[in-house]
Amino acid sequence: MKTNEYNESMKLFKRALKVIPTGVPSHLGPVNGCFIPIDAFPLFSGKAEGSYFWDVDGNKFIDYMCAYGPNILGYNDPDVENTAKEQMLLGNCVTLPSIKSIEMAELLVNTVEMADWAFFAKNGGDVTNFSLMIAKAKTGRTKTLLIKGGYHGIAPWTQKLGMPGVIYDDIKNNIYVDWNDYEQVERAIEKNKDEIACFLATPYHHPTFEDNQMPKDKYWQKIRKLCTDNGIILAIDDIRCGFRLDLKGSDHYFGFKADLLCLSKTLGNGWNLSAILGTDEMKLAASNVFYTGTYWLSSIPFAAGIATINKLKQINATELMKKLGEKLTNGLNKVAKDNGFNLKVTGHPSMWFMRIADDDTLNLHQEWIAECVKRGVFFTSHHNQFINCSLTEADIEVTLKVADEAFKVVRKNHS
Repeated sequence: MKTNEYNESMKLFKRALKVIPTGVPSHLGPVNGCFIPIDAFPLFSGKAEGSYFWDVDGNKFIDYMCAYGPNILGYNDPDVENTAKEQMLLGNCVTLPSIKSIEMAELLVNTVEMADWAFFAKNGGDVTNFSLMIAKAKTGRTKTLLIKGGYHGIAPWTQKLGMPGVIYDDIKNNIYVDWNDYEQVERAIEKNKDEIACFLATPYHHPTFEDNQMPKDKYWQKIRKLCTDNGIILAIDDIRCGFRLDLKGSDHYFGFKADLLCLSKTLGNGWNLSAILGTDEMKLAASNVFYTGTYWLSSIPFAAGIATINKLKQINATELMKKLGEKLTNGLNKVAKDNGFNLKVTGHPSMWFMRIADDDTLNLHQEWIAECVKRGVFFTSHHNQFINCSLTEADIEVTLKVADEAFKVVRKNHS
């Protein structure tokens, strides 16, 4: 099978380095070590459609990163894009908010089980940050309970001490506990009695470079009661999982009710939109917090979001993605085994994490991922992958053929 070349990508990267810090920002580029080796990966896209994108060199990829999550229906979904174009003719950023914001809020309240109201922003980090402000306004407390290794955005309080630009004052009110350790949460609450405003966590643990972990039996039910008994607001970061596990919310999927729920990636199928949903008990506190942004009430993303959610319901998207994810991951496991590798798959089938478990350094896994990418299947080694609803069984068959060839190359390199 022919492997890709990225001559134009590298030319553009050198050009970008002159005017953009690191050329391609953060983990999306080669500077931070997520693309290993660098010459196996494209750096700039040319176009996208359905489950595919083409890079600037014209190479086509079956995309399992889905723009790191926002692509849930397929790139350039016609129903979403036509709705967005219709709204564009009416207006986007206007002095007064559009009725589309009300319609989107009503739709979310009628879709997500825990929601009595919705507030909108642009990025996932906007609403995770707002969740803490609401919790502190509600409780008058200062501390936040977080899971070690959890990711909630790039605000200073979300990062680790020692990271450039992060100082002790940014994280001094954070308390960190291990995922799935209920007793540790109990001890932390007892040690910080009446000081914790919020427990913020993802519905299941999906850090980078690590196996994903589902909650233990009754974990969330016990956490829910513990928070209620101690006056702590339970906020769920559903940015990545939202609508991939359950359209009613990932808290509903795991059988509990959050006080606040943060959504973003799948709300508009690529149109920039995020939302925080809350119960009636949180509404006054949310109303009292001053929180706004320049483009937060632009109407086109609301129109796109309404079209996205309605189509997700129409096609029973969560079941479709689960079915496709199971077919793909089962196939990848078989292909790995046939080539003498142990591929470990964790997380939910719609957004799974995988690694070759024969090598704890991840070197073998990075090598295999690179061989897949060079042959037109875009995985990454550090992050969970995503399924989108436009993926076909034919795409999966191509993926398995590429994975098989990539495994054979790795096996030959180490024989």
